[in-house]
Amino acid sequence: MDPVSSGDEARRRRRATVEVKQGLRELGAELTLLNRRVGARLGLKDIDLDCLDLINAHGPLSPTVLARRAGLHAATTTGVLDRLERAGWVARERDPADRRAFQVRALRDRNAELLELFAGMNSSVERICADYEDADLERLADFLRRTADAGRTAAEELTGD
Repeated sequence: MDPVSSGDEARRRRRATVEVKQGLRELGAELTLLNRRVGARLGLKDIDLDCLDLINAHGPLSPTVLARRAGLHAATTTGVLDRLERAGWVARERDPADRRAFQVRALRDRNAELLELFAGMNSSVERICADYEDADLERLADFLRRTADAGRTAAEELTGD
């Protein structure tokens, strides 16, 4: 391979990597806007919806674990949980392993409201995925998992966890 084509390939790769990073930033901004609008429809603050998503995905969770995952102070987490409980999104229950502690679980009967508000995005993603071969989707899923892990690691490094 001659040095000129090698240099061209390196430039193309750098350009493509920059486009991926820009695409991720744009995606993050658009998903933040979508979540903000969903939260507004449900009467939830952005952080409330974020915590509800964490509880739905990883729950039941103790408030301490939720605070750590969401990057929140314990007092802020208490306020979030109070709002979510009052609105009927979560329930606090005694931890079966430690009767002094409690865990928070999502009340699944409200999930239909969330699914309805995210239906447009979910349908769009289904249509987009239909354009890709199975192997491509597996690579994309791997990329997204690894990128999410990188984001989690970067956030933990910033907070010293």
